[in-house]
Amino acid sequence: AAAIDVRGYGGSDKPHPIEAYSMEQLTGDVAGVAKALQPGAPAILIGHDWGAPIVWNTALSRPEAISAVAGLSVPFSGVPARPFTEIFRELFTEKGHFFYQAWFQEVGPPEAEAEKDVRDFLRKFYFGISGDAPDGWWPAKKHGATLLEGMRDPGAFPGWLTAEDLDYYVGEFEQSGFRGPINRYRNHERDFEWLQGFKGRKLEMPTLLIGGDRDPAFNGFGRIADPAAMMRGHVTDLRAAHVLPGIGHWTQQEAPGEVNRILVDWLKGL
Repeated sequence: AAAIDVRGYGGSDKPHPIEAYSMEQLTGDVAGVAKALQPGAPAILIGHDWGAPIVWNTALSRPEAISAVAGLSVPFSGVPARPFTEIFRELFTEKGHFFYQAWFQEVGPPEAEAEKDVRDFLRKFYFGISGDAPDGWWPAKKHGATLLEGMRDPGAFPGWLTAEDLDYYVGEFEQSGFRGPINRYRNHERDFEWLQGFKGRKLEMPTLLIGGDRDPAFNGFGRIADPAAMMRGHVTDLRAAHVLPGIGHWTQQEAPGEVNRILVDWLKGL
């Protein structure tokens, strides 16, 4: 088993160009690491948040190299019909509402805001989309606001993020910066064009989904009534879709025992 730093993070390379963080490039990284670690045999992939689309699309683009794939937080919704930038501009920006991915499109200010005080940024952001954040904690803002504008520090942090954990993350982001991670959000049109080459293809290997019912990324732009039914339009062997009550965005941190149990049971059944 290997947990890799995605390019731009931690100890991995941090190329400067925006296009270096396209889905085509990142799926190539994952496939390359898998091949290096297990040459001649297909790999099993598991990814959370952006890691979920990365592993879903690695399996979509290279089905012969991947034997099973699981996503946490973000379901697989198939090849997109239009770039995500069009969707969030229609739903948020054109109505004057703040949306974090629109804020991330401008190069420079988002990085500067996050890097000014990395610990403050991570504390507010980690708590703000966790299952422990009270309803209404995430402030409603107008387009043109910054990500941290109106966000609060929780004071005492829930037990799923220890002081040692936070120290580690702060150290990693202070040395890596935020340009690489945020560049991921600047590739929607490029990703859309690349994925059109796989239109009509489904994932035919065993798949698994785990999400939290208080995760804004899992619920998208509204609660998904039946995530399994949505995914079955794009996969042929969905083994299960687990929705964990009370869990927010940090699926495996907030519910490590349950997530490990689900993953191990799934792996044993392959």
